[in-house]
Amino acid sequence: MQQLVTMQHKAPLYEALMDFKKQRIVPFDVPGHKRGRGNPELAAFLGEHALAVDVNSMKPLDNLCHPVSVIKEAEEIAAQAFGAHAAFFMVGGTTSAVQAMVFSTTKQGDEIILPRNVHRSVLNALVLNGAIPVYVNPEANEELGIALGMSIAQLERAITEHPNAKAVFVNNPTYYGICSDLKGIVDVAHKAGMKVLADEAHGTHFYFGKNMPMTAMNAGADMAAVSMHKSGGSLTQSSFLLMGPDMNADYVRQVVNLTQTTSASYLLMASLDLSRRNLALNGHAIFEQVVDYTNYVRNELHTIGGYYVFGRDLINGDSVYDLDPTKLSIHTLNVGLAGIEVYDILRDDYDIQIEFGDLGNILAYLSVGDRERDIERLVGALADIKRRFERSKKGMLTQEYIEPLVAISPQQAFYAQKELVPLQAAVGRTCGEFVMCYPPGIPILGPGEVVTNAIVNYIAYAKEKGCQLTGTEDLHVEKLNVVKEGV
Repeated sequence: MQQLVTMQHKAPLYEALMDFKKQRIVPFDVPGHKRGRGNPELAAFLGEHALAVDVNSMKPLDNLCHPVSVIKEAEEIAAQAFGAHAAFFMVGGTTSAVQAMVFSTTKQGDEIILPRNVHRSVLNALVLNGAIPVYVNPEANEELGIALGMSIAQLERAITEHPNAKAVFVNNPTYYGICSDLKGIVDVAHKAGMKVLADEAHGTHFYFGKNMPMTAMNAGADMAAVSMHKSGGSLTQSSFLLMGPDMNADYVRQVVNLTQTTSASYLLMASLDLSRRNLALNGHAIFEQVVDYTNYVRNELHTIGGYYVFGRDLINGDSVYDLDPTKLSIHTLNVGLAGIEVYDILRDDYDIQIEFGDLGNILAYLSVGDRERDIERLVGALADIKRRFERSKKGMLTQEYIEPLVAISPQQAFYAQKELVPLQAAVGRTCGEFVMCYPPGIPILGPGEVVTNAIVNYIAYAKEKGCQLTGTEDLHVEKLNVVKEGV
């Protein structure tokens, strides 16, 4: 244990960059801004200190595609911090880590078991490699209008019906902080000879806080994608890919290198190195404070009335096995406002930018950098919004999750001949593209799924309420690409 603590004080890549900076090396390599001198506006915007270490791979600084020195050491220390067999720096966001997990465990024609409320990056991976999704449609909380976690019974049924599936993919937690029985899922999947892949984009703090839900590595999962930039404090687009002992890390590195840039940003990598060190040394205190903030807001909003902050009362031992105690997920319909309406009012009237709003809920993301006065400002704004805008919720759409009807594989639909038709004319046809509110980036429709009246009505309502719909060729989302019939 003492060795682990000692190692966590180190930040090998950051330290190598600082040493490099002192050497005043004359650059005749890329990037072309040459430490900022070639772009004074950029230097003024980002600062000379940042641009001085925006450098290219070289012997003293290692190479992310084939690390042998400081990056390798930094990744080994990160693996220790997360309790993983191996850890890789990822500079293409958690999207690239999620896709590396899918590519490492499945190929064209292989089946993968997953909940439908996954991030679009998972379905993008299936479009690219041709694996076939087997959806475990999650239970839904009808009152909150959200999908819950993966039920063990549903997983067992899926495995019985698809015994040759190669992997099981699970969210830990969902965007709203819902956790499945991860250890149970791992045990069931491994017994069937399947790998377990965990999307922990919103679970970095599980590894560093006290009394947090179980982590993928502790549960025995084979791989996990961790968004260090979300709750961990690193720069946007920087993440970790974690592996358990039964994964061939050398092979996974080759898979990662198929799509990850050969010009990895040292700013992103150094931010991973420093943020890991910060959380390893101070994570308990940091996330104890975050939980205190969340509990404070929950208590204040309970007193104000109308709002409901997701709490441990949702836990049912299966599809809600645990709940992320840092998540400030707030149901807004009881004050007569869609989540996206509260989201817009907070930004436009109160200069408060929260993470997202959907049809019935908002998420205010609390993490390593929050302050007490900002928490107070959020509570005050929500109280004021209730006072100014509260109305009846009659006639408001509540259901966030619509169970999909899968006609053909995502890859087959995406690359099929398609035609662009008006939304209503698309009903009954097979979708050839994505439709989603972003964030959170969970598709309403994915390639290969049947367009239904319920989905078209949902899209129209989401547009009316101001949701940012993305993924479609038609930027106004008035038409959909559907697979041509009879081709």
